[in-house]
Amino acid sequence: MAPRPTYDEAQITAAVYVYDVIDLTDMAVFHLLILISVTSAADEYYSSIGHMTNLLYTEQDLLTSLEDYIQAEENKLETIKRWAEKLSNLSAFAIRDPEGFLGHPINAFKLVKRMNREWNDLESLVLSNVSDGFVSNLTARREQLPNEGDQTGVAEALLRLQDTYELDTDTLAKGALPGTSLLPSILTVDDCYDLGMVAYKANDFYHTELWMWQALQQMREGETPASVDAVTLLDYHSFSLYQQGDLERALVSTKQLLEIDPENERGNKNLKYFVYHLEKQKTGEETPELKGRAEYNAVYERLCRGESVEMTPRRASRLFCRYHDNKRHPNLLIAPAKEEDLWDIPRIVRYHDVVSDDDMAIIRGVAKPKLMRSKVRDAKAEQSYTVQTRISQNAWLNDSVHERVTRLVRKMGVITGLETSTAEDWQVANYGVGGQYEPHIDFQGDDVPEPYANLGTGNRIATFLVYISNVPAGGATVFPRVGAVAWPIMGSAVFWYNLLLSGKGDYLTQHAACPVLVGSKWVANKWLHERGQEFRRRCGLQESS
Repeated sequence: MAPRPTYDEAQITAAVYVYDVIDLTDMAVFHLLILISVTSAADEYYSSIGHMTNLLYTEQDLLTSLEDYIQAEENKLETIKRWAEKLSNLSAFAIRDPEGFLGHPINAFKLVKRMNREWNDLESLVLSNVSDGFVSNLTARREQLPNEGDQTGVAEALLRLQDTYELDTDTLAKGALPGTSLLPSILTVDDCYDLGMVAYKANDFYHTELWMWQALQQMREGETPASVDAVTLLDYHSFSLYQQGDLERALVSTKQLLEIDPENERGNKNLKYFVYHLEKQKTGEETPELKGRAEYNAVYERLCRGESVEMTPRRASRLFCRYHDNKRHPNLLIAPAKEEDLWDIPRIVRYHDVVSDDDMAIIRGVAKPKLMRSKVRDAKAEQSYTVQTRISQNAWLNDSVHERVTRLVRKMGVITGLETSTAEDWQVANYGVGGQYEPHIDFQGDDVPEPYANLGTGNRIATFLVYISNVPAGGATVFPRVGAVAWPIMGSAVFWYNLLLSGKGDYLTQHAACPVLVGSKWVANKWLHERGQEFRRRCGLQESS
């Protein structure tokens, strides 16, 4: 038996010193140095050349270990440096116009994904380094970062935009959206996979198949993914096709999977299953139930795409643009309002240049700190709640919150001729990624005995909607029951009556805010109520008037 090696006091002291000065997170270096000290303290190698040759092999092993450690540290640092440099350039570009940058839905999706996942991954990467300050700062801010729910929400918004505006996956993945002039924003293979997984978890196999296929196509074009492989993509792709009843394409996708991974257990089982049921289909023994997405496009979505209802020439000839002075109102004699007829029944008009750029900036600035997730109100239950049909945030501004807001209220009263003292506060809304408000009415219906009883001012007789930002693409206000479309024009206001002259609700005024495709949409609307309008808008002689 070989004698147990012994160490003198100096050698032990040296080893302890090494342990003390090296951070515990760098245990690999510590073990390496201990190995060096132990090796140098072994038998007398100098007395035998043959024995000494073993040191060369030992040193070679040590050098290999050292080089592996150095390479690992360099790779880690290089990864962090590349990521920081890329993000620094992007951040410097984005911060010049934050709303414009985030108005592109791809930018917004990638920001939420980055803040939710990539910063956490970076934290894990640097935890073994001397980065306590950074880690402490990031940990302290964790509650302020987006979570999986945020990432899912923004992914669902992209899918909604894809459907509403009939965008193919390649166009969306390349960020080739109308109205965009910023730095091109693209979706990577991993981004496409993430979108597909959001759809998959919602049992939306139509979009699952589209985005898994897009990810596969980008891989075939040479893109290297970071965290997903072709086998995984093909697995989800074939399953989503099967769920939609397309067994033939599901079989093709499964065969492609087995070409990459011939021993894949699920792939081999699916292959037999698909072949068996396709044979039964050919003999007419069974017909698969199609579970795909219904080919249905609502009038609302068609209007959002600009496919408006064409008026007859006779009706169109009755629409005009004019200078409106509201029966020679003193405030409008010198500077009349620019009034444009958008629709005849119900009458919808637009007033151009109602609010200045400075006033719009002030309204946005005052409202921004007060923004909260928009809700809808259940008149019968007398409570408000958030819904997926209304994706925006809003703030309520009192007429006296700023002199410019007060002045806008007066101007609205002069233009419309209606009493403003019984109107509600301004509702300022900002729509997020794919932000929308599906078809709804502004008044409370005939089934509500006393509309807005808590206000005591009667029903909402009219709506005055001001666009206070540019919207490069999407975001129109549409009226599905009649086919009218009002595109967002910054500084203009759209006005319509919600009630007939009889006081009954006009359901033809049902309207919707289309999803914002590109941009940040800001609007400010004022709901005017019945009280105070008795001599300004008199009742009609007939109930249907």
